Amino acid sequence: MAGKRSAPRPAGVLDAVRLSAGQWVACAVTALSIVGSLGGYLWYQGIANNITTAQVDTDEWDRPISVEGVMNLLVIGSDVRSGENADYGEAEGERPDMMLIASINVDRGAVTMVNLPRDLVVDLPGCEAVEGYQGMSPQSGMINSAMTFGGVGCQWNAVEQVTGVHLDHFVMMDFTGFKDMVDAVGGVQMCIPAPIEDPKAHLTLEAGEQTLDGEDSLGYVRSRYGQGDGSDLSRIERQQQFMGAMLRQVLSSEVMTSPLAITNFLNAVTESVTADDGFTVDTMTDIAISMREVDLNRIQFVTVPNGQHPADPNRLALSQPAASELFAAINSGADLSGGEDEEGEEKGDGEGGAAESGPDPADISLDVLNGTGIEGLAAQVAERLAADGYTVNGTGNPQVRIPAVTTVYYAPGQEAAAELLAKSLETAATEEAAGLTGTLELVIGPDWTGFEGEEEDAPELSVTEDLGGITAEEKPENAC
Repeated sequence: MAGKRSAPRPAGVLDAVRLSAGQWVACAVTALSIVGSLGGYLWYQGIANNITTAQVDTDEWDRPISVEGVMNLLVIGSDVRSGENADYGEAEGERPDMMLIASINVDRGAVTMVNLPRDLVVDLPGCEAVEGYQGMSPQSGMINSAMTFGGVGCQWNAVEQVTGVHLDHFVMMDFTGFKDMVDAVGGVQMCIPAPIEDPKAHLTLEAGEQTLDGEDSLGYVRSRYGQGDGSDLSRIERQQQFMGAMLRQVLSSEVMTSPLAITNFLNAVTESVTADDGFTVDTMTDIAISMREVDLNRIQFVTVPNGQHPADPNRLALSQPAASELFAAINSGADLSGGEDEEGEEKGDGEGGAAESGPDPADISLDVLNGTGIEGLAAQVAERLAADGYTVNGTGNPQVRIPAVTTVYYAPGQEAAAELLAKSLETAATEEAAGLTGTLELVIGPDWTGFEGEEEDAPELSVTEDLGGITAEEKPENAC
């Protein structure tokens, strides 16, 4: 499900105001899951055509490798204020107010949303000047500053380079649309532990359990200085709690059984969204179908591990190795739920039960031949197989048998040994071959994708247990 690459973005396409990332994701993921159960394709297509599209040429930079079965969305919100959104203040430039990565793991039926604080200082890659943007040289700066100098393409590149996560698409949303979404579902119930008075966010709330309408919800998720310690991290935590509450509200029976509420909600979402032009109706439908039965406890929110920047107490730095481990786990398709997988088995348990009798790697010898153009691949594969207990007699290039796909050749009576070897590879065929004796012959073909289960080499993390994240199912303990 790698992202579709497209032509360069025309100037001015991002002039509209964009809402904070967290506000969009709660709505968008929910909307997609709802659509999957409705089945009205033409109706859905009409709604989806409301979305404004932008073009980004992702061929302009070296990109992380995409992972099959995982779709990662860059969700961003801009400080630009215009049109109906001008009432919410002025901000200079096109600098994202907030960003996160929404990682939709289709194969495992889970979603992980990783907030990237705007106060995070990182090493930014350079970006060429394009129409409307001056470009920038490689530098250390706040992670959200790339968009100011090079537009959304520069920001996309920066997040990929900093995180090592392949981003398939981007999405943005405006303030007004967010209010309409909340109102479309009848408001969102939240606990307000203490009275809030925040003129900058246009917010005044009494303490207690209450249902927030669109205007108050927008103020609540934007409020920074009127709540908690006034930090961006504190605001992100409240936004994550709000996203969970909104997901629970949208998936409630009152909304799900109301065609009018659903239609109004999806109209509010799509009329407020800007996405890359590769984020098509078909792509959205694929996500919707895969997401419609995802449990709320497998939709998780977490802020990337961070700490005070050593050179500036008002800025943040990534905490290592925890941040890199989180990004690596996301980009490998690892299960971050910290519990049982969708088959009801503990992580790493496999099929369970006693192993069947059969050949052992220690009893198997083979030659490894490189049928690809990748220099040194046979030696790398041979080293791995030797570590797994196989006896590797030699390496080289195929001369007699040159298959179109990776193939394990075996002599009569050696089929079980060939099957054992083939099962340790992501993709491999087996074939009996005349002329072989007791030695297998592994010919690596152009379809080579590595060893089975290599993604398990990524650090095993639990968003909730190891990183302090929450799920959409949880209601935070509070004073209400």
